[in-house]
Amino acid sequence: MYTRCIACQVRYLDMLNKNRMHFSYSGIKTERIIMKKLKFIKSKKLLNIDNNAKTVKGQKYGYLTAILYLAPNNQSGFNVCPQASNGCKKACLYTAGHGAFSNVQQGRINKTRWYIQERDTFLDKIRKEIDAFIIKAKNKNLIPCIRLNGTSDISWENTGLMEEFKNITFYDYSKIYKRALSYVNGKLPSNYHITYSLNEDNKKEAFDILKKGGNISAVFRKSLPKKYKGYKVINADLHDLRFLDIKNTIAGLVAKGKARKDYSGFVLDN
Repeated sequence: MYTRCIACQVRYLDMLNKNRMHFSYSGIKTERIIMKKLKFIKSKKLLNIDNNAKTVKGQKYGYLTAILYLAPNNQSGFNVCPQASNGCKKACLYTAGHGAFSNVQQGRINKTRWYIQERDTFLDKIRKEIDAFIIKAKNKNLIPCIRLNGTSDISWENTGLMEEFKNITFYDYSKIYKRALSYVNGKLPSNYHITYSLNEDNKKEAFDILKKGGNISAVFRKSLPKKYKGYKVINADLHDLRFLDIKNTIAGLVAKGKARKDYSGFVLDN
């Protein structure tokens, strides 16, 4: 089944998930085949270069930022946010800005399915775009940096991209504790920075990362405190360049959009 209607695709995928236990063996096999062959169109462009109110602020600090936006959680039929909490899902900025348009959402679904179902050609495409991005940054006398998890939480360190582009700084936010711990322990590529994202159900893990010398991000309801639980809070709304943050700090973000009405514990009250 394929339709351009995003809502119809999501309802269909939800139906598959809800009825998984009722399928016969042959039915489960059929479902797996369907999930492996979800239709997609290869995007002409994968990376978003400073077409974002937050990342463009980085130019004041001498950086040009490229971000890859995929369809979060299981919007594409594939879950690319394995540790997303309920609060995270509700407050997700997936539909913020240009993401509110159906064609943009469909484009992100296409990118996600391309990455999952045809990994080699996807990575070839992104390599070419990174090469072009490096040239663009040089022409603007800016330093290139890349965030591949704009609206996803994929372990990009397993693709080899960081090693291929050793002179480029990559950075991401992640809710996967093992990834953040690997970063703190120096087990990720040296040009890849990870900020662990705090939510309503991973506070223990988040403060463990802080104690070990890492950084976390946290969303506050109305204003940012100078400190939270004894740790310095910096204003992460000034720019998105998290790799510039000093160690053992909290990248504080003020709640925006749907997050303002969140009381799951994802948004912190000072």
